[in-house]
Amino acid sequence: MVNRILFWAGFGLAARAWQLGIEMRPLFAKRGVWAYPLYATVGASFGYWLQGVDERQTAMLQQRKDAIMEKRARRKAALAESQAVGEGAGAEIAA
Repeated sequence: MVNRILFWAGFGLAARAWQLGIEMRPLFAKRGVWAYPLYATVGASFGYWLQGVDERQTAMLQQRKDAIMEKRARRKAALAESQAVGEGAGAEIAA
């Protein structure tokens, strides 16, 4: 979780540096230094939000996977039961 937040905070800082580079302004002017923490905070909050989205999607996918696996197990058990019943009936007819 921390690595994702740190990455996006760094991305926010890089975006600010790139913006100033495009404008050909100095990176550390006294009047513009306040923007770096702002961009880092916005990037970090995006990373935190993205982490929550990832956790919710992982939980939802795990629930769906469990439901599918349970359904497959029920289908396999029903198929095995129907085959066992069919074999028993065939043995009674032959006797």
